[in-house]
Amino acid sequence: MLTRRGFLAAAAATPFSIGSAPKTVPTTMPLKVLLDTDIGSDIDDAVALSYLLKKPNCNLLGVTTVTGDAVNRANLVKTLCEAAGKDIPIYPGVEKPLVIEQRQLSAAQAERLAGTPSSFPEGQAIDFMRTTIRQNPGEVTLLAVGPFTNIATLFKSDPQIPHLLKELVIMGGKFSDYPTPWGPTEWNAIVDPHATAIVFSSGVPIRAYGLDVTWQLSMTPDQVAKKFKGDKLLEIVLDWSSIWFQERELLHFHDPLAAAAIFNPGICEYKRGHVQVELEETELLGVTHFQSNQAGKVEAAESVNAERFFQEYFSVFSNHDSSSAGQTS
Repeated sequence: MLTRRGFLAAAAATPFSIGSAPKTVPTTMPLKVLLDTDIGSDIDDAVALSYLLKKPNCNLLGVTTVTGDAVNRANLVKTLCEAAGKDIPIYPGVEKPLVIEQRQLSAAQAERLAGTPSSFPEGQAIDFMRTTIRQNPGEVTLLAVGPFTNIATLFKSDPQIPHLLKELVIMGGKFSDYPTPWGPTEWNAIVDPHATAIVFSSGVPIRAYGLDVTWQLSMTPDQVAKKFKGDKLLEIVLDWSSIWFQERELLHFHDPLAAAAIFNPGICEYKRGHVQVELEETELLGVTHFQSNQAGKVEAAESVNAERFFQEYFSVFSNHDSSSAGQTS
C-alpha cells in the first residue's frame, strides 16, 4: 500500500519560469473563510493556518480536520488558534475515504504537543460546515487543503451547498505535465479519489492550486529556521517542523499558496477548463485530467510569481522581511 511517507520521497528540483503580470490586485475587504485541513502530516498545513490566523482581513469562521487521527489534527489546530488569541470553532471530520482504504492514518506532528489533549464535538463537522455556509449564502470561501472526503460528504448530504459558496479554493490535483516526483499523481487527490471526483463534478466554481505549481515554492531547513523565528505562531510551526525534516529536505508551500491567493490572486496566472478524475485505472486513481475550456468551472493556477508569494505570506507576521525568502524549483 502506498503511504504518505513513500509518496513524499525526496526528488530533484526543476527550474521554472515566473508567471506574467498579476491577474488582479490584492483585496483588503474582509473575507469569510472555512478551512478544511489534514494538518499534522505535511507541515505546510500549519504554515497555511498560521497565515490565515494573522491575516487582518481573514474572517476564519471555523476549521475542520480530515483523514486519520482527526482529533489529534484538531488539537494541532487548537494550539495555533490559542497562540493567536482566537477562539475559532474546530471540528474533527471524516477519517475514512469514501471507497478505498485509508493511506493517511496518523498526524505525526502531534508528537510535539504538550499537555492534556482537548475534546471536540464528535461527528458534527459536516453539519457545522453546512450550517455555516447556509447562514452566509454567497459569502463563504471554502479552502480545502487536505484530501476531499469532508467536502464530498458535505456536497452529497446537501446538494445545494456548492451553489451557496462564494468559491471553493483547493490545493490538490495536477493540471499540467510540469515535472514532479510522482508523475501525474498528487496526494490530496489520490487519498480519496472518489471524493475528488465528486468535488470536481459538483458545478461549484473552483480555484485550484495543483502540485505542478505549488512544487515551485520551497525552503530548506536553514531558511525555515531563519524566517520562522521572531513570531509566536511561526516558532510553534518551526518546532513541529522538526518531525517533518527528519525525513525531508525541503518545506514546499503547497497549502500556503492556496491560502495566500485567496487574498492576492495575482500571485499566480490561471487557465480555465474542466477536470475529469480518473476512477478506472487502479494505479492512477484520483489523477486529475485538465481540459481547457473558457466555459469551464475550474480556474487552475498555471504559474506562480515566487517573490510576490513570499512577500504576501510573510507580510502578516511580526518578523516580516520584505525580501524574497524562499527558493524556486
